[in-house]
Amino acid sequence: MEALKQYRPLSEKEEEYKNKMLELYEAKGKKAFSRNNLEAHFTASAWIINSHSKEILLLHHKKLNKWLQPGGHADGETDLEKVARKEVNEETGLENLKLVSNDVYDIDIHLIPENKGIPEHYHYDVRFAYFCESNEKTRINHESNDFQWIKIKEVETLTQEPSILRMVKKSKNLLNGL
Repeated sequence: MEALKQYRPLSEKEEEYKNKMLELYEAKGKKAFSRNNLEAHFTASAWIINSHSKEILLLHHKKLNKWLQPGGHADGETDLEKVARKEVNEETGLENLKLVSNDVYDIDIHLIPENKGIPEHYHYDVRFAYFCESNEKTRINHESNDFQWIKIKEVETLTQEPSILRMVKKSKNLLNGL
């Protein structure tokens, strides 16, 4: 939680998310990292950037029918960077990831619709950015319909999700600084 506490939000929305995340953690402690906490729980995801080709890896999520970054449930693990890395490997097979920074890259809270008897609930998603080469061997798993390395400037053709577009903007700033 130290990384989240140190996170510097870049917008009022992210400030609101950070406050809600810290409130959840203070109220629930380790239970906030379990999907058994039905109202809301922490998840982690990975924003994967190829700095040479200026591409982002996005997955087309089966259940949500949206283009998203790899990620998933903490399932009791409190080291969310470790969760993000594990989810990337499970969902894409990628292993050679270089953490852009030890800092949290982005945060988001989003509603997950009811599915298979699990009531709608919120994911408190903590995101980390990684550099990776797109020529590393990747594979798709059962949670996704497809995945693509897509030029940063073309992400908007796949999705208009505000949090994805926010990370695109951060990525452009990051890559301009390299």
